[in-house]
Amino acid sequence: MTAQPPSPSALRRDDAQRANPATVREPARLARDTTPDNPWPLSLLSTKIEGYVSKMTGVWVEAQIVQINRRAGMSFLTLRDVDTEMSLRAAVYRRDLVAVERAMGAELADGLRVVAHGRPTFWTRGGSLQLQVDDVRPVGTGDLLARIEQLRRILAAEGLLAPERKRPLPFTPRVVGLVCGRGAKAKDDVIVNARLRWPGLPFEVREVAVQGVHAVSQVTAAIRELDADPRIDVIVVARGGGSVEDLLPFSDEGLVRAAAACRTPLVSAIGHETDRPLLDDVADYRASTPTDAARRIVPDLAQETVGLDQARERIRAALARRLEEEQVRLERVRSRPVMADPTVIVRDKAVELSQARDRLRLALGNALSLADAELRADRARLTALSPQGVLDRGYAILRKPDGSLVTSAEDVKKGDLLEGILASGRLVAQVVGATKPSAASPAPSRERP
Repeated sequence: MTAQPPSPSALRRDDAQRANPATVREPARLARDTTPDNPWPLSLLSTKIEGYVSKMTGVWVEAQIVQINRRAGMSFLTLRDVDTEMSLRAAVYRRDLVAVERAMGAELADGLRVVAHGRPTFWTRGGSLQLQVDDVRPVGTGDLLARIEQLRRILAAEGLLAPERKRPLPFTPRVVGLVCGRGAKAKDDVIVNARLRWPGLPFEVREVAVQGVHAVSQVTAAIRELDADPRIDVIVVARGGGSVEDLLPFSDEGLVRAAAACRTPLVSAIGHETDRPLLDDVADYRASTPTDAARRIVPDLAQETVGLDQARERIRAALARRLEEEQVRLERVRSRPVMADPTVIVRDKAVELSQARDRLRLALGNALSLADAELRADRARLTALSPQGVLDRGYAILRKPDGSLVTSAEDVKKGDLLEGILASGRLVAQVVGATKPSAASPAPSRERP
């Protein structure tokens, strides 16, 4: 009997066995026992992973629904971590989904924050991990607001909400950066109202998602991009209000910190009065509405023109008054006699000098005359009291040789020599006789001349 040639499939199987020894060997029991010569087949690895994952118990997780696909038997959700943006695929049976939505009173929708319970499963055919969900509960608004308040306290402690760090807005910006929703009314509110106040104002617009799962990343990227543009002097983040859930992206920590790090002055125009998002507190200026932001970022050209005209008129009036006052002062100066005849100053001064000279001479003459009269009176008194005056009248003074004065005849005796002092000259005499005074005559004083 002639042997039949092997079939192509048999040849391929023989080649695979020769190329991969693992197909003919017992695979390693543990992962650490695998080697290049004895590796695990990929299907075995998937089976092992499935076994490990299946041992996990059910777990509650908090996440945000990014996308939901409803199907007849099984619905699929994409869950995203609100802080790290990590995503995980989840599946929920239709009966469980119906029960969840009936308990909620509303349908699950994209962007909703939820707490989900499920068991992790590994799909070996696709090699992907997913969460088999059996219960979903929405995160309450009160819980969300409490978390926002906690984050607000953290930012305040870091000084990011301090008034002194807020920068003033420019008076007339060169270019305005605008972050708004795609085709949103807030865009027209800002641009139209701003250009009504300042025609031709240039805008650099970034239309992004302002709610939903992509809002945080897109708004953050737009702020950073506009901040890096040196032409832009102010950035406006605008949205026309919305529910608390719709405004949650504007309280995201990553977005808020990006706004705080912005070097360009930033205006928050979210338009929500009751529950302020954190972006309002971090921004350099908070506008109540996009229209209010337009009024704040640029002045009103018509109003400023009126103000300039009024200021110009006030300046002109002030200058006119000043010129008139100076003209009056100049006329007063020109009307003075000295301006008609400058020599009048010299003449007047010469007359004053002559009069002063005459008064000085008269005063000096009177003083000299008075002094001369006083001198003559003093001289007369001195002459009257002087011994020389007595001598000039014919009297003489006699002194003994010892210099004592002779005032009485008893002071001398016969033969004494005496010196006689006359009004003019002196003489020497000798006593030849003396008459004694009577007892009734008083003794003269013995004064020396």
